[in-house]
Formats: sequence, structure tokens, C-alpha cells
Amino acid sequence: MGIRDIQLTNIDGQPVTLADYADKVVMVVNVASKCGLTPQYEKLEELQKEYGEQGFTVLGFPCNQFMGQEPGTTEDIKEFCSTTYGVTFPLMDKIKVNGRGKHPLYSELTRVKDSHGRAGMVMWNFEKFVITPDGTVSRFRPTTQPDAPEVIAAIKGGLAQEAVA
Repeated sequence: MGIRDIQLTNIDGQPVTLADYADKVVMVVNVASKCGLTPQYEKLEELQKEYGEQGFTVLGFPCNQFMGQEPGTTEDIKEFCSTTYGVTFPLMDKIKVNGRGKHPLYSELTRVKDSHGRAGMVMWNFEKFVITPDGTVSRFRPTTQPDAPEVIAAIKGGLAQEAVA
């Protein structure tokens, strides 16, 4: 089973997989509404608006593993994201990204090395993984802004792949 076949559940309780987004460049992000990095939602939404029609999407995965910074219900999360940041990108069900009960998607993603050559655990909320149509995964740690040049380069590189296909 590949990364695209791993079962996910969206925030409305519907089953999905990354295969549903196989023709897109996908940014997987573990998100939280009560974190110092929460303002990254704004830049994530800007990326969604700027590149969405070109074949890009953000997928937000709420996670409460880092100091309880995503304590809300799915309804709380949807309302917060919509009213505070105008989020239009898909949100998934709350998951674990580390440790016992880690979601299988993150079991795969955490094998990917960051720009310093380090794989392993997700460090904090808002760690980003850009997955291109050919299956290449780029990893960006939480403090890397969603619109950092290296993130934009990964997105645009993936969109160029998609355009050729």
C-alpha cells in the first residue's frame, strides 16, 4: 500500500485518501487553533487561493498533541478556521502525528528528511509536507513560513510536473 492509499477521514466524517488528490500538489499540515504559529493559517489560505486553480491544495490535519493546542470538537475547529481565517482548503479529522496511535499517513511522512537531513517525529504544530504528483515529498519544519521561498519552489516544481503530465 502506498501513501496515496492510506485511509483518511475528512472533518465531516467522510472517507478520503490522497489518491483523491493524485493530480494535485498537496501540502499536508498538522494544524492547531491555539498555538503561537496559528497565524500561519492566513498564509496557508493565501497559498490555496493563489495556486488552487493551478492544481494545488492544502490539507489541514488538526492535532492536539502539542500542549493541548487543538482541544476543540470538529465543529469548533471548522467554525474557528472559517470565521477567523476564512479557510477554504479541506480539513481532516483530528489525528495524532507522533507516538502511540500515530496516524499511518504520518508514519510514512515522518520518514522524510528535512533540509538538514533529519527525519523523525513532527516537532510541533504546522509542520508542512509538500507532496507532488510524482510522489516526491518535501518536508518543512513548523517555523518555516508557508510562503517561504523553499516552500514556494516545492509547490511550483510540483505544479510544473502536473502541467507536463
